[in-house]
Order: sequence, then C-alpha cells, then structure tokens
Amino acid sequence: MFRQALLVAAFVGLAITSPVHAQSSGAAPEVKLGFAKCAQCLSMALVPQFTKAVKIDAINFTSGNDVLTALVSRSVDIAQVTYLHFVTALDRGLDVVAVSGQVNGGSAIVMRNGLNLKQDDWAGLKKLVDDAKAKGSPLKIAASRGNAQDLHMRGELQMHGIDPNKDVQFINIPNPADHVGALQRGEIDLVCSVEPFASQIRLSGAGKLFNFPYEQAAGKLSNLIVTRSDMIKDHPEEVRATVAAVVKMVDSLKTDKTAWLDSIKKYTALDKTVAIESLKNAYPDYHMYRTQTVAIAKMMKDLRYVSTDVTGGIEKNMNYTFLSEATGQPKTALGY
Repeated sequence: MFRQALLVAAFVGLAITSPVHAQSSGAAPEVKLGFAKCAQCLSMALVPQFTKAVKIDAINFTSGNDVLTALVSRSVDIAQVTYLHFVTALDRGLDVVAVSGQVNGGSAIVMRNGLNLKQDDWAGLKKLVDDAKAKGSPLKIAASRGNAQDLHMRGELQMHGIDPNKDVQFINIPNPADHVGALQRGEIDLVCSVEPFASQIRLSGAGKLFNFPYEQAAGKLSNLIVTRSDMIKDHPEEVRATVAAVVKMVDSLKTDKTAWLDSIKKYTALDKTVAIESLKNAYPDYHMYRTQTVAIAKMMKDLRYVSTDVTGGIEKNMNYTFLSEATGQPKTALGY
C-alpha cells in the first residue's frame, strides 16, 4: 500500500508545479518544508526562524510516509524523512536527494506489563517467541510500517535469532500515538515506538522498557533532510538557505532545548515531563553517514524490506554541497 501510494504520488507530481515561488516582486521565495510528528522530527518546526533568505512554510504530517509522499508529489519542496525512507525511495526509483542530517535516536522497544521479561533479556524473549510460535499463537509485535523504528526493531530481532518475517506476527499501527492504547488493551506484546510516544508509554505505566534498539546496522541513525533533483537544479539558493537554517537549528538544540520542548508539546499535546524524558533519547546531528547508509540498505534487503540493491545509488543521491557550505567543513568531515 505504501509503495502504491508513493508511485501514484510520483506520477501525479509530474504534472504539478513546484510550490517554490516568489511571494511578490523582490520578496523572499517561499519554501514548503515537510516534517513528521515525532520528538526528533518536531524540532523542524523551529527551522523558519533561522533564516531570512527564504520564507519557510513548515508543515507537519502524521508520519514520515506522508512526508515522503508529499515530496515526490511536489506538495513540499524539502522534507525531513528517515534513512529508511531514503533507501526505500531509491529502491522504487523515486527522485530523492539527501542534503543534510538532522536528529538521530528516538527509538525504544517497549513491552506490555504482563510480559514476564527483564530489560534487555533477549534470551528470555527468544524463548517466549519460540514457545508462542510452537503453540500457533505467535507474539504480536507492532510498529509503524516505514519508519526508522520499524527497521530498528526488525534489525534487532534478526540479530538475536528471531526472524521478523516468520517467528512473530507484525501488526502495523500507522500512527505512533496509537501505540499506547494498543498496549493497554493487550492487542500487542511489544512495539518499537518513536519518541515522545515511547516515553509516554513508560511514564504512564502502559508498558515497560525492553530495549533501546541501537545495535543493528542503522545504529541510532534516524532522520535525513531530502529534496528532489529539480529543486537542486532550479532552486539551489532556496535549498542552500534551508540547509543553512537546519544546521543553525541543530547547533541551537545542543545548547538550548526550550523551543524544542515547546514544539513537542504544541504538536502532540503531551505533558512537558514526557517531552523532557523523550529528549534524553534524541541526538542532534546534521552529518549524513554514507557508509552506514550503505549498511542500512544491505540490512533492508536482507530483511526483504526492499527488493533491489541500491548501494550503488546512495553516493549519487547524497549531496554534501549545501551541508559543506553551511558548516565550512569538507564532506569527509560530515559523514561521507
């Protein structure tokens, strides 16, 4: 379904003019910037205040899938997505170019209270999985299909001898805000949720922490800033100004998280305590990690998340020009 939606959006987008435009003669051009609803993503709401070169219209979407669809359909010009979305888009032949990192982390595996496991007890989880499978009622594991947390979870399971495609039953819950309710109702046994919803689950007592899933190939990598090749060709100054604003925003998060906390509260309506806790699991970083992206692509193919080997296209579609200009650093110092 996700693949079909993206392909339809891509074809529709061919007939749509890019939303970048000058508001009036002599006015700064407007750039539409899409971002998802998660703790690390919501800092993107702050980007407009870090530039006067362009007028950035920051638009919030429910999920990274929605943001990517908006980008390829030309409803937005620049988008915050995940490394997983980037690889998936390349697999489907979509026009995406990564231009900056943003914030990483934000993943946590949480379990329902009735599951008799201690934190990081992979041997215990493997036994539960095997026993449940033998009884014909496999453990139900939820994720939001297509986000970084889904990949983090599958990679961790595979590392510990659990086949995510055969040993457990995956439940797709598109909106991460619904994870807490599914746990409370006992509809799922575990979920790899995104912050701040993972912290909401733990602090509300709806579930318990099992693991921070950062040992798999993706590590803590989550978010990328991407655009299309036509934007780079036809509107390089707008891309340049936006990337520079993202870099300034990321640098600001390292010293003051006040505005970041406010944006989480604004877009999720969650308590400030939850927002504070969620940011302990998020890491501002504008680097783009090419070698790790190749490893992510290989892991995704092993997991049958993608059908083709896109490693050859990764370098071609990671453009360090704007990030290098914004930071004054060569690409070799920025994750290349």
